[in-house]
Amino acid sequence: MSNRPYDLPPVSSLISFEAAARHVSFKTAAEELNVTPAAISHQVKALENELQCTLFLRHHRGVELTESGAYLLVALQRGFEDISEALGQLRRRYDQKGVTIRSTTAVSSLWLTPRLAQFWKQYGHVSVTQVVTDLGIDTSRCDLSIHYGDTCRETGIFKTLFHDNIMALCSPRFAEHNPIGRVEEIAKVPLIHLDAPDTGWTDWRAWTRKLGYDGPLNSAHRVNNYTIALQAAQDDMGAVLGWEGLTSGLIASGKLVQLLPQTISSQLDFYVKLHNTSSDRAKLVFKWLGEAADGNI
Repeated sequence: MSNRPYDLPPVSSLISFEAAARHVSFKTAAEELNVTPAAISHQVKALENELQCTLFLRHHRGVELTESGAYLLVALQRGFEDISEALGQLRRRYDQKGVTIRSTTAVSSLWLTPRLAQFWKQYGHVSVTQVVTDLGIDTSRCDLSIHYGDTCRETGIFKTLFHDNIMALCSPRFAEHNPIGRVEEIAKVPLIHLDAPDTGWTDWRAWTRKLGYDGPLNSAHRVNNYTIALQAAQDDMGAVLGWEGLTSGLIASGKLVQLLPQTISSQLDFYVKLHNTSSDRAKLVFKWLGEAADGNI
């Protein structure tokens, strides 16, 4: 009696035979499995010896399945299909356990992460993976994504998180040493500029123009990451533009204050988009984030 589980021959011989039988070619099977035709022939011959029957008729120009070979091929394909279906179900079940959400560094650190901390207090069984990038949001392999853009041009399922006011912010120490009250006086103080092309983020020039000033500006500091820009402002390096929905926590804690009372309304919105409509967990996170943005949680 065989000691092997299920009394099966080596799986490698079954896989080699199935490929050769499916293609009716040792050469094509070898290319598919990345081995030599001789290796396929050896595996098939070993299987024939074990089963004590002929699976292929060898001809000068190729091979031909015998009746026994055709019978075994059908059985193997049926078994492999069942295995494939079971594996697929397990993969789908695994994918449904977690939710992947993409956002920028600033949105993640200033808005999303604090709210996910609250989400997990209610739904600790739902795993949420953040994919944080400032190089553009690739939505091909995520369940949710957070964007800053024109929702009038958006399609699909999305929810506006907040429509922001944009203000000039700085550290309390900086405000104390640089007291100004009018927009044109912004020219006197060092500004932290965010170099983030193609993101739609308002820059200092657009901000001052909206408030009626188009004069010179101080370009003392330039960074390409909004989180770094906010940190530079907290370190007294200059004034930075602040999106109210993102910086409310820094303002509430006193780390940043308004340098000027004037604000402008953003032309764009922060919104979350649902991509995986088949995942109940993704729908749950999407709904929860919308309710959190509305202040209902």
